[in-house]
Amino acid sequence: MVLNFIKSSYKKVRNVFLKTGSLLGEKLRALFKGEFDDGTLEKLEQLFYEADLGLKTASELTAKIRELQAKDKSLDADALLGHIRQELTNILSVYPPELVVPQNGNGPFVILIIGVNGNGKTTTVAKLAHYFHGAKLKVLIGAADTFRAGATEQLEIWAKRIGVDIVKGHPKSDPAAVTFDAVTAGKARNADVVIIDTAGRLHTKTNLMQELEKIRRICNKVHPGSPHETLLILDATTGQNAIDQAKTFNDYVPVTGLILTKLDGSAKGGVAVNITREVKVPVKFIGVGEGLDDLEPFNAEQFVKTLFE
Repeated sequence: MVLNFIKSSYKKVRNVFLKTGSLLGEKLRALFKGEFDDGTLEKLEQLFYEADLGLKTASELTAKIRELQAKDKSLDADALLGHIRQELTNILSVYPPELVVPQNGNGPFVILIIGVNGNGKTTTVAKLAHYFHGAKLKVLIGAADTFRAGATEQLEIWAKRIGVDIVKGHPKSDPAAVTFDAVTAGKARNADVVIIDTAGRLHTKTNLMQELEKIRRICNKVHPGSPHETLLILDATTGQNAIDQAKTFNDYVPVTGLILTKLDGSAKGGVAVNITREVKVPVKFIGVGEGLDDLEPFNAEQFVKTLFE
């Protein structure tokens, strides 16, 4: 089962971009209506940079527009915007964002959730469980965050509300043991998806990062080939720090996808492009609010189209 949001109206994402001032289309059209000179290009690059596209992308896009306009001065704003959209879509499409959940009877699809404290990790686990449950898949949550006070209780409340199973351990118990029990239970109960929540950890703490390696080994021991996805939760408002986190986590456990949370905060839409390009891992979901339904599977073409409305 390929899960994406092609059928989504993406209205929530558009509303987020409106709120954060991220919609670029109107700003760029206004800029392109004036005389096209070096000053225009400077303002263009500044707009790209302010949209959190990153210095490299902002410079390359500006150079591309300079080249196109030099070759054909008749290009209007819509034509130039079309080229910009295509360039950004190409960047975001290098790494496929689709989440493919096989339903072949060979055991559950195991998703390992990782990230630092404060990025919205546990809430995102609940949103993912709700998302898969809504797709008529049998979901089990493994509450392997045994260190943060209240984390297990929080997930229990969410699991009951959503209507999915949960496997938990005692406070301060070994998270690898909880992972073992959760994946084992997922196999025994014929779950389609097992989502493992892990304790938030600073990416600079080597011992905690090594613990993630142990959890990955346990998954593979119980269910060879798992975890099938290791999704890193990143706070989209933290900019370069989010990129640094992603690179460090990826050094210890192979990150297969990113979930950008808090896009409804001060984040700009271009952050998805910057993080994808720097980390070389696809964004697979974006969080656009606090509700269970406020998690959107990522689609590059739709995302860029909405950004440039």
